[in-house]
Parts: sequence; structure tokens; C-alpha cells
Amino acid sequence: MGSISSAELNQGNTETGHDTEKFGYKQELHRGLTLKDLIIYGLITMLPIAPIEVYGLVAGSSFGMVPFVYMIGIVAMVFTALSYNTMSREFPISGSVYSYVQRGLNPHVGFVTGWLIMIDYIMCPALLTGFAALWLNRIVPSIPIYLIILIFTIINTFIIARGITLTAIANRIFLAMELIILALFIFFAVKYVFIDGHGAGGFSLEPLFQADKMDLGFLATATSIAVLGFLGFDVISTLSEEVKNPVKTVGRATVSSLLIIGLLFVVQTYVAALAHPQYENLDPDMAMFDIAREVGGDWLYYTFIIVGVLAVGVANALAIQSAISRIIYSMSRDKLLPFSGVLGKIHPQYKTPFNATIFVGIVTLIVAVTVSIEAIVQLLNFGALTSFMLLNITVFAYFFIKKRQRGTKGFLKYCLLPAIGFSIIAFVWSGFDSKTFLVGFVWMAIGIILGAVKSKGYKEVPPTLRDV
Repeated sequence: MGSISSAELNQGNTETGHDTEKFGYKQELHRGLTLKDLIIYGLITMLPIAPIEVYGLVAGSSFGMVPFVYMIGIVAMVFTALSYNTMSREFPISGSVYSYVQRGLNPHVGFVTGWLIMIDYIMCPALLTGFAALWLNRIVPSIPIYLIILIFTIINTFIIARGITLTAIANRIFLAMELIILALFIFFAVKYVFIDGHGAGGFSLEPLFQADKMDLGFLATATSIAVLGFLGFDVISTLSEEVKNPVKTVGRATVSSLLIIGLLFVVQTYVAALAHPQYENLDPDMAMFDIAREVGGDWLYYTFIIVGVLAVGVANALAIQSAISRIIYSMSRDKLLPFSGVLGKIHPQYKTPFNATIFVGIVTLIVAVTVSIEAIVQLLNFGALTSFMLLNITVFAYFFIKKRQRGTKGFLKYCLLPAIGFSIIAFVWSGFDSKTFLVGFVWMAIGIILGAVKSKGYKEVPPTLRDV
């Protein structure tokens, strides 16, 4: 028999779960996901047709330069994505930013970070199912919105609870649907503009760049819109313990899905801008759907709405709900949440965080029918961006300061890049209104108090973190 190299041994350990045990946890989740599965998961989470939700609003705020806004988004978020890539290689375990800050910076700061990202992910499925219910109610008014939300929540909870493999299959089906309708929209928009001579009648640089509009105020607005449009790329890291080779796969999938989704956003919004250059008269809520009707007729309009409803209400909400159930599971197995003994349980047959998944489904339903969309958005944005800033700080503190990985490469990778990522997120964060800060800091205060209670005044940490 030939000898086995240490690299091969480490890869094998990662695939069989021994890497999880290195961090003090038993491998309980089923490892069945590949790089392809994770990229699909990331695309589904960020939603290839996501501009349908905000195109009208973004067009009005950016003087019609929607594709330019999304190009800024790619540049802005790639630095934080690289920080996720770095931390996922060092700590290939579930929990995402909660686990990374917990182990790379401080266990107690990690808990608060997990608390912040938890409200982001808990609120997001409620927001998505609410949007989808409103759209479907537009074409079928006889179906009550609350009933649509209930149906979507039950479907998503069942799929997630049943197993990560079933979730991956559902993701592929929904991604195929979205890409097909997107291809149809682009085809008819190109025909409408370049063959039929309507809209802009040909190529135009106005959706990409208008020199007279480029000032600091516009760039600030554009950056804020763009960054928030890419939220969700980080959920890939919540599946680290269900991936065959997380050390190599999770980070690559995170960056790859961000770049792919960015390209899809730019292309579809560019052809939409060419098809309908008069951005001032767009309906803020139905702009992309109206453009689809303009270029392809009623059948494309209604098909786009139906696919949008399924993509947002099921596929997108499915991915987010799956992510938050993993974060709650991770925090519960560390005994840091109320009812941790229940929420930290794994289903013996399905190998999923079953109780956490059911809990998230119940919360999603309650929030969707009782909380305003404005309040949901305020909490969602604050939690996500605050946790992103802490992640970038952690990369610097852990690698550059604690592990002393310096030199030219260390400075670029562990100091400069996370500093740029932190600065961009902090710039957007500083632009939140007073209501967002009020709601966000109240939620943070609750987390700090809960953390103090669970850790007996921040003196105790979970057994798996005593050496951190």
C-alpha cells in the first residue's frame, strides 16, 4: 500500500466530520453538499431576479443608472466576501459569522454577533413571504394574503426539516425556473430594443454612467442601495458542516456566487433600462413586471409574476430559513439561547436541526402577519451590516494580530482587504435613519443582557470555547 499524505488525510477528515470534532463538536449533520450545490444555494439566496423587488425605487434614486448601482455592489461586497472566505477556511463549522467572531475575536462578542445576524435571518423569510403574498394577491385577489403566507411557510419548513439533500434538489428546480424566465425577459427586451427599434433603440451608456450626476451624495446613495441589494451571500457559510470539503468549498462558493449574481443583476437591469429609458414614470412596486409586459406582452407579465412569487416566497425564503435554523442550532448546542436543549437537537433520521427549523417556521409566520415591512427592513439591515463589520475586524485581529501573519501578503490579505470591507460597510451603516438605529440598538441591548445572564456576567464560556 502507498503512503497517505497529510493533505489527503486532512481532506478525508474534513469530509468525514473529524474536522468538526476538532472544534469540540460531534458531527451530527449529514455531509452531502458539493461546490455546485453551494453556488446554487448562494444564487437562490441572493435571487437571480432580485431586481424585480426594487427596480422602480432604485431607478428613481439613481437617475436610471440601476446597472451602475449593482456594479458598485459587486465591488463593495467582494471585500467582505473575501473575509468570509478567509474565516471559513480557518473554522469550517456551522454558525457563520457567529462562529467566526466567537473563535477569532472573543466568545462573548461572538454571541452578540450571532444575536445580531439571527434577527436578520429571522426577519428575512417573513419579509420575503410577505412580498410574494402581495404579488400573488395582485393577480388572484380572492386568496387572502395571510393564507398565502401560511402555505409558503408550511412548504418551506417541511422541505428544510426533511433534509438538506431535498433542499438542494428544490434549489436546483427553482434556480432553473428563474434562469429560464430571466433568459426570456432578456431575449424579448433585446428584440424590443435592437430589432424592433423601441425604447433606447440601441446601445446607450446612460444606464451605466452619467458624468453630470456623479457626486459624493449620489455615490453614497448608490453604495447604500447596492450593498443592501447583495445581502444574503453569507448564508453559504452556515452549511459548513453539511459540505463534503468545507475548507476548500465554502469560501470559493461564497465569492463565486457573489460574482455570478452580480453579473446577472447588471445584465438584466441594463436591458430593462434600454427597453424603458423613461425611469421617472415607472411604478415603484411593479416596474420590472411592467417592463416585461411592454417587451413581451401579457403572457410574459403574468409568467414573470408567478415565477417571482415562487422564487421569492419559496426558493429565497427557503434558503434564508435554512440558514437561520443552522445558526440557532449552533448557538443552542453552545447552550447560549433559551430552550437550548430543545433547539440544539438533531433529527435522528433526517440529520437536520429539526426543532430549530420548526421554531423558525412558527416565528416567520407570526412576524409576517403581525409586523410591518418597514420594521422588518430596519432590523434586517442593522443586524446584517453590524455583523459584517465585526467579521472584518475579526479577520484583522485573529490573523494579523494574534497569529502574526504579516509581511506583504499578510498585510494585504489580513489588514488592507478587511479594512476596505469594514470601511464600506461602516459607510453604509452610518447612513441608517434614527428609527433603524433605535430598533437595532434595542435588539442589541437585549442580546447583551441575555449573554450576560447565560454567561453569569460574561465570566463563563461553553466547554468547547474554554481554550479560545
